[in-house]
Amino acid sequence: MTFASLGLIEPLLRCLDGLDYKTPTPVQAQAIGPIIKGRDLMAAAQTGTGKTAAFTLPILQRLMMEGPSVASNSVRALVLVPTRELAEQVQQSVQTYSQFLPLRSYAVYGGVSINPQMMKLRKGLDVLVATPGRLLDLYRQNAVKFSQLQVLVLDEADRMLDLGFARELDDLFAALPKKRQTLLFSATFSEAIRTLAGEMLRDPLSIEVSPRNAAAKSVKQWLIPVDKKRKAELFLHLYRSRKWSQVLVFAKTRKGVDELGQELLAAGIRADSIHGDKPQPTRLRALQRFKNGEVDVLVATDVAARGLDIDDLPLVVNFDLPIVAEDYVHRIGRTGRAGASGQAVSLVCADEVQLLSAIEALIQQILQRVDEPDFIPDHRVPQTVAGGLVVKKPKKLKKPKVVGGGKSGSLGRWMESDEPAAPPVKAIRKVPSFGGKPKGGR
Repeated sequence: MTFASLGLIEPLLRCLDGLDYKTPTPVQAQAIGPIIKGRDLMAAAQTGTGKTAAFTLPILQRLMMEGPSVASNSVRALVLVPTRELAEQVQQSVQTYSQFLPLRSYAVYGGVSINPQMMKLRKGLDVLVATPGRLLDLYRQNAVKFSQLQVLVLDEADRMLDLGFARELDDLFAALPKKRQTLLFSATFSEAIRTLAGEMLRDPLSIEVSPRNAAAKSVKQWLIPVDKKRKAELFLHLYRSRKWSQVLVFAKTRKGVDELGQELLAAGIRADSIHGDKPQPTRLRALQRFKNGEVDVLVATDVAARGLDIDDLPLVVNFDLPIVAEDYVHRIGRTGRAGASGQAVSLVCADEVQLLSAIEALIQQILQRVDEPDFIPDHRVPQTVAGGLVVKKPKKLKKPKVVGGGKSGSLGRWMESDEPAAPPVKAIRKVPSFGGKPKGGR
């Protein structure tokens, strides 16, 4: 199967060809056609399955083929996401896929000034990526209108419920037009998600796609514990002492990519860097230089490295661990292809241990730890065990303070109480009530 066989228009195919996207992933193969036709959809698909392209590509095509031009303060397609980081990632993808289309897109989220976002909305947007809280703020200030809305996407809907956005979602859904296409993406089809789908979707197509959770056996994986402030120094040491040649390095943030890239260049290493803030032609040129061997080290964010396909890449380095565990598998899957051997090295600091445990739970193995003698961390990286658990050091028992400087005295009745401690409070996941509408209402 090819992307052309899914019915995508030429500007989208040209973009995919430039990104070296050859074959649709399972979720893309199943979702793109029905979305183009206007079908509602609920998909169990995690990060790393290609789900963003699965809904973005057909939505862009629908916006080009159907509906009037966007009016002032209006939006035609709305993508709701749980976090600022995901909003930025999805917006970067929308910009990339729409590079040959005359469509406007933007992302809004909390934690930053609302005024620039209001200004951006004045001309209207074809695609708006938003977190629920900030979008509701904009709506209440009449900065955004939904009368032209054609498509609603709920991305990582389960996380939105986990983060307590049920009330905001309820208020937003009441403001949206009933006649629209709705697409719901979630890691799993929990009872709460099925309830949400039952209220929001009309005769939806249901898709379940398993994430890729195992790297090729030909990839040797290990980690090196190190203090965060010494990661760049360690990478330079490893690069020189182990005589690495072609290396793909992943950093978590665009700032981190720029800083490491500059340090490598200052050290005389042929390096380049790519991230979402760099123009698409610049990113493509850097990728091509890396493929051609003109650059020895390419530093990248996860989003910017999408589409990078090199047959004989020997080494991937995780300068930072990814926030989403599936991205680790996607990263190291770029080496050890077609039976060739490959290596994946992670530089891990103490505050990344929870990310490490999530990765190990996903790939069902504990990564080997290799200490680098001159880089033993001052801040110990806690040990992890099977099942994604972190082994915590036992706390030292504190001796009770004695009233009166060592003289006998009472410590109060609380020390004598036989009452058990209060049980821990369990958070309750709230599902949007949708204004009390009967099930199935649009």
